[in-house]
Amino acid sequence: MTPVGAVFRRELATYFSTPVAYVFIVIFLVLAGVFTFYIGGLYERGQADLQPFFTFHPWLYLFLIPALSMRLWAEERKNGTLELLLTLPLSVTAAVVGKFLAAWVFTGIALALTFPVWLTVNYLGTVDNPVVVLSYLGSFLMAGAYLAVGACISAFTANQVIAFVVSFTLCLVFVLAGFPLVMDALQGWAPQALVDAVRNMSFLSHFEAITRGVIDLRDVIFFLSFIACWLFANGVAVEMKKSE
Repeated sequence: MTPVGAVFRRELATYFSTPVAYVFIVIFLVLAGVFTFYIGGLYERGQADLQPFFTFHPWLYLFLIPALSMRLWAEERKNGTLELLLTLPLSVTAAVVGKFLAAWVFTGIALALTFPVWLTVNYLGTVDNPVVVLSYLGSFLMAGAYLAVGACISAFTANQVIAFVVSFTLCLVFVLAGFPLVMDALQGWAPQALVDAVRNMSFLSHFEAITRGVIDLRDVIFFLSFIACWLFANGVAVEMKKSE
């Protein structure tokens, strides 16, 4: 077994050996159902699509993903097991990637358990299923971006509450980056290159492009490169704490 695989299996097993996994999954499924059927009005719209379901994913992840990621490294530091983990015959990169992949797969499991909504819409009408598949892919990639931010912040502190608050704030910034409120604040004084850069950092714009069924390689590259950059920063943070 590779070092990444060993860390991945250890972390994923840890989720399901505690109530954390089940609480997270239940809360995610309940909130997804509430937003989809009651706030999004899936039935009232009279359209056979999952737009109300996916519309609220950025906001669900905004609260739930930081709550999941805050423990990734902060708990290791608080319990004093970080030093033990790093004395094992594995690199910091393997530990960072293994922990992240375990959290990402766990989030994917929670996302996959929403399939009854998809089946319901298929039963009620004719659904453009390729668009739904792309939307699930986009949601999964976006969840990975949230997790990468949360994992990096968790590596900088042993306090899980601080990790949650900072991760929530940063993710909110990336969600709102493309909103008119932010763009209007930048217009007039900021260089156009900076305005375009901020607009392109928005999670919502890239995610909504995917949910429309338009698979643009730039959107996929954005999420993957965003994840890679934050995992690199995560590794740097762990190396700093290792040398302390």
